[in-house]
Amino acid sequence: MSISPERKQALVTEYAIKAGDTGSADVQVAVLSERIKNLTEHLKGHNKDNHSRRGLLVMVGKRRRLLDYLKKTDNGRYEALIGRLGLRR
Repeated sequence: MSISPERKQALVTEYAIKAGDTGSADVQVAVLSERIKNLTEHLKGHNKDNHSRRGLLVMVGKRRRLLDYLKKTDNGRYEALIGRLGLRR
């Protein structure tokens, strides 16, 4: 359900704005999106895992708040990020 350290590092280097960037909204949204994708696949096979489903909803809400912040502060970065991640909004 979680992501491997190698995959997380690859996401950080791919979405980082500058070298050494691990905490920008872009990186956080990318890592959250990967975790959401993995947890969604888990829940397809485990329908009654309500504890993990709640964790999924918390992660989706956190990603939504980060995207709202990004849209408010820098709309160009927001548009580019949702295009790269393939998010519908």
